[in-house]
Amino acid sequence: MFEKVQSMIAELMVIDKNKIKGESKFIEDLKADSLDLVQMLIAMENEFGIEFSDDEIQKVKTVNDVVNFIEKHK
Repeated sequence: MFEKVQSMIAELMVIDKNKIKGESKFIEDLKADSLDLVQMLIAMENEFGIEFSDDEIQKVKTVNDVVNFIEKHK
Protein backbone atom coordinates (compact mmCIF):
# COMPACT_ATOMS: atom_id res chain seq x y z
CA MET A 1 0.00 0.00 0.00
CA PHE A 2 2.81 2.41 0.86
CA GLU A 3 4.32 2.12 -2.62
CA LYS A 4 0.99 2.94 -4.30
CA VAL A 5 0.43 5.97 -2.06
CA GLN A 6 4.05 7.05 -2.56
CA SER A 7 3.67 6.89 -6.35
CA MET A 8 0.41 8.85 -6.29
CA ILE A 9 1.92 11.59 -4.11
CA ALA A 10 5.00 11.79 -6.33
CA GLU A 11 2.86 12.14 -9.45
CA LEU A 12 0.42 14.66 -7.96
CA MET A 13 3.11 16.83 -6.41
CA VAL A 14 5.69 16.33 -9.17
CA ILE A 15 8.48 15.23 -6.84
CA ASP A 16 10.91 12.31 -6.80
CA LYS A 17 9.16 9.38 -5.16
CA ASN A 18 12.41 8.37 -3.45
CA LYS A 19 12.12 11.55 -1.37
CA ILE A 20 8.79 10.35 0.03
CA LYS A 21 9.14 8.28 3.19
CA GLY A 22 6.49 6.98 5.56
CA GLU A 23 7.45 9.54 8.16
CA SER A 24 7.54 12.41 5.66
CA LYS A 25 5.36 15.30 6.79
CA PHE A 26 3.34 16.79 3.94
CA ILE A 27 3.80 20.44 4.83
CA GLU A 28 7.22 20.49 6.46
CA ASP A 29 9.07 17.84 4.41
CA LEU A 30 7.23 17.65 1.08
CA LYS A 31 6.40 21.39 0.92
CA ALA A 32 2.70 20.76 0.28
CA ASP A 33 0.20 23.51 0.90
CA SER A 34 -3.39 22.97 2.03
CA LEU A 35 -4.66 22.83 -1.55
CA ASP A 36 -2.07 20.17 -2.44
CA LEU A 37 -3.20 18.15 0.55
CA VAL A 38 -6.89 18.38 -0.33
CA GLN A 39 -6.25 17.44 -3.98
CA MET A 40 -4.13 14.48 -2.90
CA LEU A 41 -6.76 13.22 -0.45
CA ILE A 42 -9.49 13.52 -3.10
CA ALA A 43 -7.34 11.46 -5.46
CA MET A 44 -6.86 8.86 -2.71
CA GLU A 45 -10.60 8.76 -2.05
CA ASN A 46 -11.29 8.15 -5.74
CA GLU A 47 -8.54 5.56 -6.11
CA PHE A 48 -9.35 3.51 -3.02
CA GLY A 49 -13.11 4.07 -2.63
CA ILE A 50 -12.81 5.67 0.81
CA GLU A 51 -13.80 9.00 2.31
CA PHE A 52 -11.89 11.32 4.63
CA SER A 53 -14.09 13.31 7.00
CA ASP A 54 -13.13 16.89 7.85
CA ASP A 55 -11.87 15.71 11.25
CA GLU A 56 -9.73 13.01 9.67
CA ILE A 57 -8.26 15.47 7.16
CA GLN A 58 -7.08 17.60 10.09
CA LYS A 59 -5.25 14.56 11.54
CA VAL A 60 -3.34 13.75 8.33
CA LYS A 61 0.21 14.96 8.85
CA THR A 62 2.45 12.23 7.39
CA VAL A 63 2.43 9.75 4.53
CA ASN A 64 1.99 6.94 7.07
CA ASP A 65 -1.17 8.68 8.36
CA VAL A 66 -2.68 8.32 4.88
CA VAL A 67 -1.50 4.72 4.43
CA ASN A 68 -2.86 3.69 7.85
CA PHE A 69 -6.19 5.39 7.17
CA ILE A 70 -6.58 3.65 3.80
CA GLU A 71 -5.68 0.25 5.24
CA LYS A 72 -8.15 0.73 8.10
CA HIS A 73 -11.07 1.90 5.91
CA LYS A 74 -10.59 0.00 2.69
